[in-house]
Amino acid sequence: MTQVHAAVFHCPYCGGEHLRPHETSHGAWECRSCMRVFAVRLLGLLVKEARR
Repeated sequence: MTQVHAAVFHCPYCGGEHLRPHETSHGAWECRSCMRVFAVRLLGLLVKEARR
């Protein structure tokens, strides 16, 4: 199974846009505005029930 990571455009902590991939952690991003390193992970998809 291959994993495709989409680019993150805003920091979830400060909303900053100065993001770069973090070199030492796969799938992690570093924010140059607030100096945090974070990862975004997909947990799954919601299944909506059909309304009758």
